[in-house]
Amino acid sequence: MAKLFAAIDVGSYEVGMKIVELSRKNGIKQIDYVRHRIELGTDTYKTGKISQDRVDELCETLLKFREIMDGYRVEGYRACGTSAIRETENTNIIIEQIKLRTGLRVEVLSNSEQRFLHYKAIASQTETYEEIMNRGTLVLDVGGGSIQLSLFENRALVTTQNIRLGILRMRDSMADFATRSTVYEELLMELIDNQLDSFKRLYMDDGLKKVESIVIIDDYISHVMNIFKSNRIVTRDELMQIVNIARSKSDEDITRIVGLTEESASLLIPSIVLLERIFEMTGARYLWAPGISLADGIAYEYAQAHKFLASSHDFENDAIECARKMAVKFHSNIKRNELVENIAEELFNSTRRLHGMGKRELLLLRIAAVLNDCGRYISLEGAAEAGYSIIMASEILGLSHAERQIIACIVRYNKVDFDYYDEMAREMLIDKENYLTIAKLSALFRMADGICRSYRTKVRAIKAVLKERQLQILVDSDENISLEKRFFRRKSDFFTEVFSIEVVLKYNKKLSTI
Repeated sequence: MAKLFAAIDVGSYEVGMKIVELSRKNGIKQIDYVRHRIELGTDTYKTGKISQDRVDELCETLLKFREIMDGYRVEGYRACGTSAIRETENTNIIIEQIKLRTGLRVEVLSNSEQRFLHYKAIASQTETYEEIMNRGTLVLDVGGGSIQLSLFENRALVTTQNIRLGILRMRDSMADFATRSTVYEELLMELIDNQLDSFKRLYMDDGLKKVESIVIIDDYISHVMNIFKSNRIVTRDELMQIVNIARSKSDEDITRIVGLTEESASLLIPSIVLLERIFEMTGARYLWAPGISLADGIAYEYAQAHKFLASSHDFENDAIECARKMAVKFHSNIKRNELVENIAEELFNSTRRLHGMGKRELLLLRIAAVLNDCGRYISLEGAAEAGYSIIMASEILGLSHAERQIIACIVRYNKVDFDYYDEMAREMLIDKENYLTIAKLSALFRMADGICRSYRTKVRAIKAVLKERQLQILVDSDENISLEKRFFRRKSDFFTEVFSIEVVLKYNKKLSTI
């Protein structure tokens, strides 16, 4: 049975809504796409607040969207706000005004959640995605406030970095210069190159990163590409011919030929200059502009969650691979961490009826295992706090801020005394549900780390068996494990506190006979 769904994107320079029909037979079919130009980001990036006039305009627009949804008899919706709302000082007030005046609940996405939805929308273009991502690829996600650079090798994510080079932010910072002047473009190039320099030195200058293709997610280059190139894939030379035609036209001509509004046309030159500098940095040969939007990603994720689509791509593996690349960067003990990850997963699966957690929490536990000693790169003595800081300052594609905080806390509380809710809440924004998740995952992780206490990987495998009020952990190892025995009790005490279960550790047993 088909279902109508509305995906609403409250962006930095426009608000858009896609009405889609979802069915198991046809997947996602777009029914309608409505957009309204409103530069929320101009207020946020200049003053730190969205003005009341723009809030009024936003609410009026969303009320009209609500009427359209009612007309289509939409059965479900998801509305998401991005950097313009995320970065404003009065975020909660705006969200509450929208709810009271329109009845719509707007979810404010973290940067990594927003970019991950874009990435899911790209992956939904199955055939082209597989062809492009098998090569070295840079995904350039252009927003009004910032850009996201995600570097892939053989479909594995090497790094993803957010840089404040959004086209609305750039245009507004250059407001004193004529947009069609040589000086304007030269200053834009200087601004962009200064920001890209660190990314280039960290990730492009080792001679190993070969970028063949750039995938762009934006509203301007993609729009121009759609006019001139139906398959949305061009060589670098073909692209330069297209953008030079666009560069030579006035804003009025762009409006007439390409179909952009005059306000949107003012953002085309910053988009062109940015893309040119990215090509110069990477040496890429091809550009793919799939023409997707955040609304596409919202609809795709909803369709997956409600079984209208079967995913052909393992997105959770992308998060794990991103964490593994981070572990290499910070010189972690890769072999030991793999063992801790496997043991933590075995403990998690064996105690499901105790903790009641699911697949997503297991992913967070595994990532914590991969990154558990990254803080040693900064400080051997203060590794727990350094690890917490590294994780909180890093982008892991697809994880929300709250999920990244859970992982960082697991790493921290593996080494230092656990902080209970009141004390933890004084330091960070955290609700009781996430606090309990941290407690349960930390209890499991401490035991996994305790079993592998030595930085020599003595343990081959474990098997955990839950019997009434006792958890028996049987460890396969032929070596002397006195060190592990000494430290394990301290590690397991917290598990007993959290789950009220006695833990019994046994070594040198043949697991096949259990």
